[in-house]
Amino acid sequence: MAITDILSAKDIESALSSCQADDSFNYKSFFSMVGLSSKSTDQIRKVFAILDRDKSGFIEEDELQMFLKNFSSDARALTSVETKAFLAAGDTDGDGKIGVEEFQSLVKA
Repeated sequence: MAITDILSAKDIESALSSCQADDSFNYKSFFSMVGLSSKSTDQIRKVFAILDRDKSGFIEEDELQMFLKNFSSDARALTSVETKAFLAAGDTDGDGKIGVEEFQSLVKA
């Protein structure tokens, strides 16, 4: 399954253009702009499965750093500061990674 099966390519392009500069990524704005915030629980779970590259059931720090590349291969990697802030926002149980329920809560926040 491709991310564009769930989200609009136009919305993805717009969201990516809003965070091209280093340290400009804001997950709340991104989720809203890309249309993920308004998707169903099942659709959010499908996006999580795409983001979970190693299929571990979690999105780890290295996968978060490459978060934007899941939406476009031309997108930049998140900076270390952005990655750590994103992880801190999503990792509510303190295990150093984001599970599917944590991801759903982060998207809907």
